Amino acid sequence: MIDGTCDPRFTRVRDAFAESFAEGRELGASIAVVIDGKPVVELWGGFADKKGERPWKRDTLVNVFSTTKGWTAALAHRLCDEGKLDLDEPVAKIWPAFAVAGKEGITTRMLLSHRAGLPAIRDTLPPEALFDWDTMSGALARETPWWNPGTDHGYHAITFGWLVGEVIRRASGMSVGAYFRESIAGPLGLDAHIGLAEAEDGRCADLKTVSRAPDGPPTLFERIMADPQSMTAKAFINPISMVLPGTVGSRAWRGAEIPAANGHATAAAVARLYGALARGGESDGVRVLSSERIEDARREQSHGLDRVLGITTRFGSGYMLTQPTEAFGPSGGAFGHTGAGGSLGFADPDAKIGFGYVMNRMGTAILVDARPRALIDALYASL
Repeated sequence: MIDGTCDPRFTRVRDAFAESFAEGRELGASIAVVIDGKPVVELWGGFADKKGERPWKRDTLVNVFSTTKGWTAALAHRLCDEGKLDLDEPVAKIWPAFAVAGKEGITTRMLLSHRAGLPAIRDTLPPEALFDWDTMSGALARETPWWNPGTDHGYHAITFGWLVGEVIRRASGMSVGAYFRESIAGPLGLDAHIGLAEAEDGRCADLKTVSRAPDGPPTLFERIMADPQSMTAKAFINPISMVLPGTVGSRAWRGAEIPAANGHATAAAVARLYGALARGGESDGVRVLSSERIEDARREQSHGLDRVLGITTRFGSGYMLTQPTEAFGPSGGAFGHTGAGGSLGFADPDAKIGFGYVMNRMGTAILVDARPRALIDALYASL
C-alpha cells in the first residue's frame, strides 16, 4: 500500500506512515521530508477517492486549506525583498480604500500576524461572493475591526487570504496565484497551486469528512453552529458557501484564488518550499527569500488566547510558530502552517528540515493533527 522512497535512516517515518493506514486513520496521504535541500522521504499510499478505487499517486493533488497561508506569507515577504512592500507601513498607503472605519493605522504585519481585528465580515454575503475577489476585498475594505487593531490577536481563517492577497496584488501587479507561479512555484518546480487549472482536476483527491468520537470534545464546527451569529462563526461561514456541501472540490472552488484556504499541492511540493526556507531561503540555486526576511517572518508577533479559536495560538508574520502543546518537533525555532483536516508544512532552520504532509481523510484537530505529529516524532527520533 505504501509507495515512494525513503532513506534507510528514516525507516521509523515509513513505519509510522504505514501504521496510520493499518489502523484506519488514513484514506489517502503523502509525507515528504527535505534535509539541507536533499529529499530523504517521499511516501504516498491509500486512495484518492472515497470509494477506495483510485490509488493515490506521486502526483496526486489535494486541497491543503490553511497550509496555503504559508505560501501567501512567503509572497508578502518576497515583495519586501524586492523593495515593493514594507510590512510596517499602513496598508492604506498601497490600498487607499482601506483607510476607513478605524483601519487607517493597520499595517501589513498586523494582517500577517492576525492582529488587525478583521477575522470576519458582519454583513451577510451571498454564497457566490466567496469566488469574487472584488466583492470580498471590497467588503473587508469597508469593515470595522472587531477589536482595536494591534492590541490582540484572533485567527483570520479566511479573510487573511483577501487581506494579505490584496496587498500582494497591488504591490506585485499580479494576482496572488500568478505571482506565486512566477516567483516561487515555477522556479522551484513546485506542484503547488493557488487557483487550479481545470486540466489538473483529474489529479485531485476527494476529501472525506469524519465525525468526532462520541466521547471527544466538541469540534470547532460544532462550536460555530451553536452560535452562528458570533464573530467566530462569521469568520468561517460568511459566506455560507464555505461550509455548504459541494463547495470544496467544485470547479469554482478549485479555480478561484482563495489564498487562505484553497491551495492544492503534493507533500513533496510543501516540503521543498519549506526546505528552502529552512536553509536560509535558497534551494538548488533558486532564492525564495533572503535569510533576513526569514528571520523576520518567524519572529513572534502574537501569543496567547486566540479571540477566534478560543485556544492558545502563536504566530510570527504569516506563520504559525511552534509551542509546547502544538510543536513542530523539538526545535523552538520551527515555523510553518497547518491546514484544516490535518495537512501541515514547516521549516526547522536548526536542523535544516522541510516537512510536508497532505491527506484526504479530514481530521478534527484545530491545529496539529495526531497523524503528522506521529510522523514528526518518528522523523526527529531518526536524526
